Amino acid sequence: MSNIAYKKINQNLKFVYSENNTLSVIFHNNELLMGVVGEFNVNLKELEKISNTHLYSRGNSILIKSSPDKNEIIKNAIQFLASQFINNGSIEKKDIISSLDKFMIEEKVKNLNKNVSDIIKTPKKSVIPRSERQKEYVRALRQSDIIISSGPAGTGKTFLAVAIALTMLLEKKIERIILSRPAVEAGERLGFLPGDMKEKVDPYLRPLYDSLYDLFDFEKIQRMIEVGDIEIAPLAFMRGRTLKNSFAILDEAQNATDTQIKMFLTRIGENSKIVINGDPSQIDLPNKKLSGLDKSKKLLEHLNEISVVDFDHSDVVRHPLVSKIVKAYTDKEND
Repeated sequence: MSNIAYKKINQNLKFVYSENNTLSVIFHNNELLMGVVGEFNVNLKELEKISNTHLYSRGNSILIKSSPDKNEIIKNAIQFLASQFINNGSIEKKDIISSLDKFMIEEKVKNLNKNVSDIIKTPKKSVIPRSERQKEYVRALRQSDIIISSGPAGTGKTFLAVAIALTMLLEKKIERIILSRPAVEAGERLGFLPGDMKEKVDPYLRPLYDSLYDLFDFEKIQRMIEVGDIEIAPLAFMRGRTLKNSFAILDEAQNATDTQIKMFLTRIGENSKIVINGDPSQIDLPNKKLSGLDKSKKLLEHLNEISVVDFDHSDVVRHPLVSKIVKAYTDKEND
C-alpha cells in the first residue's frame, strides 16, 4: 500500500484497543464503512469465516475479538479492504481472500526465522510453504535427485516445484528448466491439431505457464523460453534424450503410463533433478489402471535418492472451499 493510500486510511479509521483482546476499528466515513462491511454485512461475514475470528458491526465501528496476533492481521486486512474501496469503489470476494493471504503470510514470515530455509525467494514474491507436508516437499526438492509427489489439486505440487526450479536457474545452479506433461486429451496425436507445434501443445501446458508468470516478469519468461533456458514440451517429445544440468518437471503424471514414467525418470543426467507430480483422482486415461503414478511411488520409494511426498485435502492452499470439496469427494470414494 502506498504512503498516499495509508494517509487516506489513517484519516478515515481509528483503532482502539480494549481489554479481553478486543480491537475496535472506528470509521469516520460511513460510505467507507458500508463499502468495507458490504450489503447485509456480506464482506464482514466472509472475512469472519475465512479468518475464523469473531467480527461485529456496531454503529460506525467493527469489533474484532481474537488473539492479539490475529487481531493485528484482521486490522491490516480491514485497512487493505478500505484501500481497495477507496481506489476501486468496490470490494470483491477475491479482495477479501487476498487481504488475509497477504498479511497472514507476512505474519508467518516474521515467525519463520528458525525455518528461513523453507522460504523460496523468487523475483516477484517470497513463496512460503503453508503446511508441514509442503515444507517436507520443498526440502525434498532441494535435497533429492528425484521427487515423486501426489495429491489433490491446489496443494502446491507444481507451483512449488516451478518456484524451486526458477530460483536454481537464476542462481545458475542449473542451465535449463524442462516442463512437461502428457497431452492425453489429444491422444498425443498432435499432428491432427491446427497450428504449429507451440500452438498445438500450449493448451495442455497452460498451468505450467501460469506458475512461471506468477513468479517472474512475463517478458523475461518469454525471453527465457525463446533462448531455451526454459523448455516446455509434451511428454512424447522426451524420448531418447539425456537431461544434464537441468530441472525437469512432469506435471499431470497420473495420465502417464508405467512405461512413460520410466522413460521420463531415466532421462536424468549429471547435475539434474526430476520431479513427477500428479493427482490420482483425476486420471483421464481410457483405462485408469494404466496410470503409472502410484505404481512408480511404490516401486521406487525405498531408494534413498528418491523422495515421495503424499498430499491430502489439508494441504490445499487455494480457496478454503476447495479443501472441503476435495475432502467430500475423498470421503465418498472411501465409503
